[in-house]
Amino acid sequence: MPAPLPPAIDGLAPEALPPYPGLALADVTLVADAAAASAAAALLLAADAIGFDSESKPTFAKGEASTGPHLVQLATDDHAWLFPTAVAAGLPVLKAVLESTHVQKIGFGLGNDRSALQSRFGIALANVLDLGERLRGPGHRGTVGAKTAVARFFGQRLQKSKRIGTSNWAAARLSERQMLYAANDAHVALRVYRAWLRVPV
Repeated sequence: MPAPLPPAIDGLAPEALPPYPGLALADVTLVADAAAASAAAALLLAADAIGFDSESKPTFAKGEASTGPHLVQLATDDHAWLFPTAVAAGLPVLKAVLESTHVQKIGFGLGNDRSALQSRFGIALANVLDLGERLRGPGHRGTVGAKTAVARFFGQRLQKSKRIGTSNWAAARLSERQMLYAANDAHVALRVYRAWLRVPV
């Protein structure tokens, strides 16, 4: 079993770390039709593990129920696919990949994803690893977030814009900043997982 977290980076405040580069827009595909969904399925189902996350349009009114997830992100080692859940052509692929017992899904803070995908789309997640739980060690209360993991494993600062994170993920047209934010949420989980497996016990 791999060790939880490598040693902390001594003497460097998080803001002093170099930025985590992440995926470029050229390595991100928005799945907008059946052809894109089919191409994504072939690569995702051939992977041993993929990064996984989802985004929902925020709710602001008291008692308002979320209608998300509105976007599901899946990533291989070198590419990410964004599946707007309003695009019906992508839903069978999401179901096939997320329910596959052969492909491990890796993410951070996946507690709500399981119930939301099941209730909205009838997708029963299988073979899922929540790094937020698995990386937790004696020195960590609660779950470990992606920012902490990136600092520990790569010595870099993961920049996450709160404004983008709480933007409208149900929009008919996502901005480039939204696409990069969403893609890297999934991709960074897979990168951390690969690095975690290399940590000696």
